[in-house]
Formats: sequence, C-alpha cells, structure tokens
Amino acid sequence: MNEALSARLGTLLDTVVAEDASDLHLSAGNNPILRISGSLVPLLQQPPLTPEETKEMLRSLLPPNRWEKFEQDQSTDFSYAHGPKARFRINGYTVQGAVTIAMRLIPHEIRTFQDLGLPPILEVFSQRSQGFFLVVGPVGQGKSTTLATIIDRINETRAEHIVTIEDPIEYIFEQKKSLIHQREVHIDTPDFHSALNSAFREDVNVIMVGEMRNQETISSAVTAAETGHLVLSTLHTNNAAQTIDRIIDMFPPSQQDQVRVQLAGSLAGIFSQRLIPRISGGQLPAYELLINNSAISNLIREGRTHEITTVIQTSSQEGMIDMDRSLAELVRRGEVTIENAYERANDPKTFERYL
Repeated sequence: MNEALSARLGTLLDTVVAEDASDLHLSAGNNPILRISGSLVPLLQQPPLTPEETKEMLRSLLPPNRWEKFEQDQSTDFSYAHGPKARFRINGYTVQGAVTIAMRLIPHEIRTFQDLGLPPILEVFSQRSQGFFLVVGPVGQGKSTTLATIIDRINETRAEHIVTIEDPIEYIFEQKKSLIHQREVHIDTPDFHSALNSAFREDVNVIMVGEMRNQETISSAVTAAETGHLVLSTLHTNNAAQTIDRIIDMFPPSQQDQVRVQLAGSLAGIFSQRLIPRISGGQLPAYELLINNSAISNLIREGRTHEITTVIQTSSQEGMIDMDRSLAELVRRGEVTIENAYERANDPKTFERYL
C-alpha cells in the first residue's frame, strides 16, 4: 500500500477513536462511513473510495498468510491493533466483486459494570465457580463488552485459570489475580469445539467462548458447566425464552429431552441486552436477566419455555429483571425517549403498564 493510502487509513482509524464511533465502513464508490450512537454518519470531507483502494486497505490490514484464504472464501474475520490504545474487529467481504470492510472499535480499556450502565447483580455471576452463563442479543448490542467486563471482574477478584476462545480475539486482558490464556480460532485452534474439548485437560476454572455457533460447541459447553467450570458465552437471540429454545432446537429430537435436563441443571443465567440512544448522547443498555431457580429449571426440563417470561416478570425480588420494566425505568429517568423504548419492548402493553 502506498504511503498516501496508508496515511489515509490511519487518519480514518484515528477519527473513529476521536469521534467515539463504534464502527467504520469502507466500500467502493462510497465515502467512509462511521456509526456514532447507533446512526450512520458519512465522512463527506473524505472522497469516495475506489475498488483498488479498499482492496489495498484490506490487504495491508490482514495478517500476511490470510490474503489467499480471503480470495478463496470472499470473506474474513480478524482483529487489528491500531497503536497502543485501539483494537478493531474487522470483517472483510466482497460486494459485486469489490472488497468491502466493516471495522468495529474495541476500546482498549475494559469498563466496569457501573461505567456501562449494567445492573450490579451481574457481579454475582462473576463470583460463581461453575455454571453456564449467556449474554444474548442481536448483533452490535454490546455482548462482547459485557462478557469482557465479567471476565475482568473475575480477573480482579479471584486467582483462577481463565481460557478464552475467540474468533477473533477482541479485548486483550491484562493478568491481575488470574492466569489468562486467550486462544484465537484459525490461529491457535481449528474451531471452538476443539478448543473446548482440549480445555478439559488444561486445568481451567473459567472458559469464555466467543459465540455458540453449533450443536457440538453447545454440547461441550454444557458438559464443561456440569463438570465444575464456569462457562460464559454469547448467542444471537432476543430473550431468555428464545435462547433456551434455540439451544434445544440445535439438537436432533432424540437428544432434546437429555439436553433439557442438562440445561436445567447447568444454566446459571441469561442476560439479554439492547443498546438504546441516550437523550444526552451516546447509548445505554436496557436488559433482561433470567436467574435459574427451581421454577425456571422445572420449566426448562418440562419444555414449557413459553412460561419463562412470566416467571421473570414476577421474580424481581429474586434479582430477575424484565426487559419491559427496564425500558420503562429508563423512560421515567429521562434517559431515553418513549418512542425508542417502545420500539424495543417485548410486549408493548406490558411496557405501557410499567410506565
């Protein structure tokens, strides 16, 4: 890549950090585009990119041995360090034959529960010695950031062996009280499933899996949680009830009853979150929290997941949090508009009742 294009790319990455943007999009024929507080903002002072420029940018960002694989697959995921204070999770892909790049900023500093506006009760899950805990929600809702905060809290308070399995590695953890090993899929291990299986022989206490992508990974994760490990991961689901259904539906019918029993016994909790534009600027989360108690465990075991939302709504005294109640509280505090909250409500009538 020539010096002028390299300087332009560096300037764009600096702009992401300076503008507190979450993402940068680079595509042929378009100006570079930032995502700021959930909205796309074109950088009109920057000229549109050519196909040759996006291709050279991706080639310069990719590890040297990955370009040939990208040309074969037409997509790639990796992470990239920009100076000492910024990392990016990058997806390169092709659109009508031209290279396109989506870059997600990973802040260098891992923030606390309070900094992120997360409920203090998440601290409880960072202190568990075993169980299966999931952070769920659509793409781009802060799941990885929440998981990183939980891992960092364990690191600050407990002397444990923590292994993360990621594709790609996002947050870089500084070892504090814990021993932390971060493994990247395609570099340190062929896949999530293989890394999970090898973790059983690595004297591990805490396992963080970047994403539950298939039946094999989920099966290994549940087994790890049953055998004395704390397993943390994410799923692209909307709420706790849907998450449990998604997990069970990944298995053939002949295995589903067994999976229900395993999940009923090993699940610690499910935290679902949505990022909402804050009236004063930026974004903040609304959330749902399921805590696995005897009532939830029985519903999972008996296949009555449609009743789970009702249990969450009526169990606030046990620490559970209903998404619609969380949204209503943000509106009452003047943090978000009622329109933005209403769009994200699970049940608009329940949301209105909480108001």
